[in-house]
Amino acid sequence: MADIASFIRDVPDFPKKGIVFKDITPLLAAPAAMKETVDQMAEAFLDKGVDAVAGVEARGFIFGPLLAERLGVPFIPIRKPGKLPYQKISRTYGLEYGRATIEIHTDAVEKGQKVLMVDDLLATGGTMSAACELVEQLGGEVLACAFVIELCFLPGREKLSKYDVMTLLKVTGE
Repeated sequence: MADIASFIRDVPDFPKKGIVFKDITPLLAAPAAMKETVDQMAEAFLDKGVDAVAGVEARGFIFGPLLAERLGVPFIPIRKPGKLPYQKISRTYGLEYGRATIEIHTDAVEKGQKVLMVDDLLATGGTMSAACELVEQLGGEVLACAFVIELCFLPGREKLSKYDVMTLLKVTGE
């Protein structure tokens, strides 16, 4: 079993001073560790009735489709503004270092569909909370939120308290 933490690189002062960015590119460069990471995530949801997996641009697009393939369900992209070509709805939210907006196609989620939400990192929870709201606005049910990494010293889990949250790697210190 791979030690996921050994494949995560800390980058100080990115994207701005005072933030320690958790860089997953070493994980992406290690096929066996990447496969094991996605397999561990999939195993947690094999018998949970997942109808679709939604991932948030950009790094949710790495883990989301792989997880959807393992579970045999569709992938739903949630993107930055101006990237989706069809009718869409959007949500603006706060980040630990600014504001952002995400969008989803209006036909991406079927009413009552159980959606597993996926991203690489849980920090303040703003991005995932906004993504969950988009899925729910379209009539979907958020089954759970899954992350590779959780920054436990930030309030992300609290912000997502109405959802089941699963993480593989918990980072406790800044």
